[in-house]
Amino acid sequence: MANDFNLSLERREQLNRKAFIIIMDQPNDSLNQLNLFKVANRYYNMSNWIQFRNIVNLLVEKSEEMNDSLGKAKAFTYLGDYYVTQSLSDSAFLYYFKAEKIFVNKGDTKNVAKTRFSKALLQFNEGDFLGSEIAVINALRAVRSERTSELVYNSYNLLGLIQNEVGDYDRAIEYHAKALSSIDDKAIPSVFQARAESLNNAGYVYQNKNQYNESIKYFREGINQKNLKTDKPVLYAMLLDNLAYSKFKTGDFNGLPEQFYQSLKLRESLKLTSGIIVSKMRLSEYFLKRNDSIKSLQYLREALNQSIASKNYRSVLLALKRLSILEPQKAAKYSKKYIHINDSLQKAERKMGEKFTRIEYETDQIKNENTDLLTQNRNLIFIFSGLGILVLFIFVVKAQKVKNRELLFKQQQQVANAEIYNLMISQQNSIEVNRIQEKNRVARELHDGVLGRMFGVRMNLDGLKGFQDDLSIIQRDVYLNELKDIEQDIREISHDLSREKSELINNFVAIVDNLFEEQKKTFHSIFNSNIDSNIKWEKISNSIKINLYRIIQEALQNSNKYANSAHIKIDLKKEQNNLILNVSDDGIGFNFKTVKKGIGIQNILFRTNECQGQVEINSKKGEGTIITVTIPIQWT
Repeated sequence: MANDFNLSLERREQLNRKAFIIIMDQPNDSLNQLNLFKVANRYYNMSNWIQFRNIVNLLVEKSEEMNDSLGKAKAFTYLGDYYVTQSLSDSAFLYYFKAEKIFVNKGDTKNVAKTRFSKALLQFNEGDFLGSEIAVINALRAVRSERTSELVYNSYNLLGLIQNEVGDYDRAIEYHAKALSSIDDKAIPSVFQARAESLNNAGYVYQNKNQYNESIKYFREGINQKNLKTDKPVLYAMLLDNLAYSKFKTGDFNGLPEQFYQSLKLRESLKLTSGIIVSKMRLSEYFLKRNDSIKSLQYLREALNQSIASKNYRSVLLALKRLSILEPQKAAKYSKKYIHINDSLQKAERKMGEKFTRIEYETDQIKNENTDLLTQNRNLIFIFSGLGILVLFIFVVKAQKVKNRELLFKQQQQVANAEIYNLMISQQNSIEVNRIQEKNRVARELHDGVLGRMFGVRMNLDGLKGFQDDLSIIQRDVYLNELKDIEQDIREISHDLSREKSELINNFVAIVDNLFEEQKKTFHSIFNSNIDSNIKWEKISNSIKINLYRIIQEALQNSNKYANSAHIKIDLKKEQNNLILNVSDDGIGFNFKTVKKGIGIQNILFRTNECQGQVEINSKKGEGTIITVTIPIQWT
């Protein structure tokens, strides 16, 4: 009765509490644990997180008393679910990982797959797309014999979402097609509307590919699924909004903006904050296209305010970007906010990805250390303790030196980072100050020099007016030559202005050179660099400069930290309509296809994608590493 949603919340909680009291008077056995898990599930459905956590912690204790590792693993997955609701992703990941280890040891492949999928979904929501892809593929491997099940469908669906986020749209379409083919009405009840969800996801990929006519086919087929609006109103609103947006992009305004309004109204009734933000963003874009800038600005500001209130920072970034276009007079203010939030968001995602990796490593490390402690021979510990202390002392000293060097380099990197951001934020102010100073200097030059001389020449020529004797003719020639000299002075002032303007565009090169100088001072490897002087940096956007600088930082950091190289070389050159960055070292190298890609490599791939560029990484063990980044540039 505690799960009867027709009853009031208060009544359901009373019934669940009564059930818990009865269960606690019973012996601690498998039936008792099963009933406790049911009580925990009821509290979860009521969103009573405090009682849910208390019951799950009790289940962990009872499982340990019974030496029931499977019950303990299941309780760990419940704790993982609890911490997801509390937005404590690192704690949630830790308990999912602990549960996974127990299920693997017990050979429970079905629960192994479920737990790995929970990890993958958590990592996806935190922006750790590479980690999420690895986790979901491992989940599929655990149930490789199954072809149709809810887990198989969810896994392929998540893989499609991951590939869409990283921009590999063709693979995203393949995975969504696999998800559609794995739908079995016996395994997945029709009320879940799995087919409509996959059709929406596939249509969204085509929408991102700007193939709007193709996306419309998927959205229409999805929205026509039987009982969709009743079974899943959230999905219905999403499909309706996506269909309206694709029609708008093709120039088909039939039924618009009514379809946008219908989707927004449904989302507001369901209190779907993220969906409401998307609807208002798209309404803003629609009215901008219809030349109604007032409504466009109204919806865009509403979307920005709701994004900030709900801490949906990706939507905040998109809104700021569009506001800078709609209100160019405030573009500098919006750009400053955009840079600050974007940098903070990337740091948070990188930190969370590193946390997930560290949790896996440290948990395995603790387990291995416990096993080693049980098998070590005490006599050998006493005999080699003195030698071990000596080796440890040497290691600590060397490690401390390495850490000091890394800390120094990081501090210097931070200084360089600050300079780049200060350059971008204050660039406009600096140009304005220089312009005013140059204006004043030119005014002084013209007033004190050129105008005075021209006035004198004019007065003298005026005095010779009417005289035609030889002396007057000679005097006129002298004053005409004087006018030529004044003309030359004006030309020189103009050339000075051009030279000073060209000197203002080289700040980016100076900052990169500073990074290279710090590299040479801090690390022992021989460093060489070459920057093509034909590159016109003033014609390259600031966003590309920032991403390029970050890519160079990451590449240097990877070489310094892992490669153990004697030589590092960086080349920046212009080839036709491309900017080519080449970073090479003669270090230990690695197998790029098989090695686990760290945060540094992910960041290089992500930043290159931001610039619409391509990355090529060539490396083999013992043969060094070459990273080539190609970024398309419009020079004119």
